[in-house]
Amino acid sequence: MTGHASNPRFCVVDLGTRDYQEVWTLQKRLVELRADDQIPDVLLYVEHPHVITLGRKSKAEQEFVVRGRAPVYEIERGGEATYHGPGQLVGYPIFKLQEGEHDLHRFLRNQEEALIRAIAPYGLVGDRNPGYTGVWCQDKKLASIGVAVRRWVTYHGFGLNVSTDLSYFGLINPCGLSAEIMSSVEVLAGRPVPMSEIKDAIAAEFESIFARRLERATLEDVLNEPIPEGQAP
Repeated sequence: MTGHASNPRFCVVDLGTRDYQEVWTLQKRLVELRADDQIPDVLLYVEHPHVITLGRKSKAEQEFVVRGRAPVYEIERGGEATYHGPGQLVGYPIFKLQEGEHDLHRFLRNQEEALIRAIAPYGLVGDRNPGYTGVWCQDKKLASIGVAVRRWVTYHGFGLNVSTDLSYFGLINPCGLSAEIMSSVEVLAGRPVPMSEIKDAIAAEFESIFARRLERATLEDVLNEPIPEGQAP
């Protein structure tokens, strides 16, 4: 479904590969700008160098198996420990939840649905596992999701294992689970999966599920775009 012209728009911004700290700082800047209606909704795409993040529910001493192979950040998203690295598509929706959207559980389920639909063309039937937010397939976990919200603007988001080196999950108990539970789109599909295809598919599903009109932009486009006085994006 193509976003209706009357729907609010969102810009997909592909950052390529960026350091985690840099993008975490960027997210918080964008949240404030979005809360003040200075920018439209944004979906950031990025791949991070090897990094471990600890959410609000993390019990660090219980979740680490091996220390020292990747930097660690304690962050404000929900959930527990997870890993990001090359071959994993990370998506950060900086979305201002409008009237009727103030339901974070629904926001999480909608992200899951977008990823489930996006992997379907590869012969993968994605599913949910009650009590464990994310996307599952064949009893394996393909995606982790954790969000934070400030002034009803969301940040943090999802990490979908596309061609990820799964051995790095052995550094932690991901989201409180055994590392062996993790898999990737390529492993389960049994063939290479272009990252560009996955990005396009997820963006299209976000457009449909979140009832927003998709536009593509650079970060500079978003930050420099003039907003008409008195008019929200």
